[in-house]
Amino acid sequence: MNFARLRLAARSACPSLAADLVLIRHAESTWNVDGRWQGHGDPPLSARGREQAEALARDLAGLRLELVVTSDLARAVETAAPIARALGVGATRCPGLRELDVGSWTGLTRAEIAARDREALARFESGADGAPAGGGETRSELARRAREALADLSKRSTGSRIAVVTHLGVIRALVGCELGNAEWTRVRSS
Repeated sequence: MNFARLRLAARSACPSLAADLVLIRHAESTWNVDGRWQGHGDPPLSARGREQAEALARDLAGLRLELVVTSDLARAVETAAPIARALGVGATRCPGLRELDVGSWTGLTRAEIAARDREALARFESGADGAPAGGGETRSELARRAREALADLSKRSTGSRIAVVTHLGVIRALVGCELGNAEWTRVRSS
């Protein structure tokens, strides 16, 4: 499996950037293995996820990244650690890069969620604006939070090449692409 697929992302969904970003989806967590919705839940990486994180650090070595910023959730922090180690820098934690808060659905499988509240799940999955996941965040709230975090990061890091280790929901909100665990996409500065 190719753990790092390079894709150039559209800039339109991101704030105006003064830095080149590599958006990285965290490696496989124990809840990914079980098909559980993670949200702000904090499961660790699986054994396979730890291997993916190490491979990702090797794959990104040629990009001359200068800074590593990560969501503060364990699966992202654990993914960022080998990247930061390879670069000889620390990883800065940013709560604004957390996954969508899925509220009461945290830790449940899709089937468990559907059994509890099929209508709310259908509204959320339809992409309806204002449909919070499990009473947590809406997609538009996540997008606003993630854009603000990136805009702040970009202002503080002019000219940098930054690895941003985050979550699928954040990446979808920012650039509209789907990434598997330990995959990445590049967003060039404007």
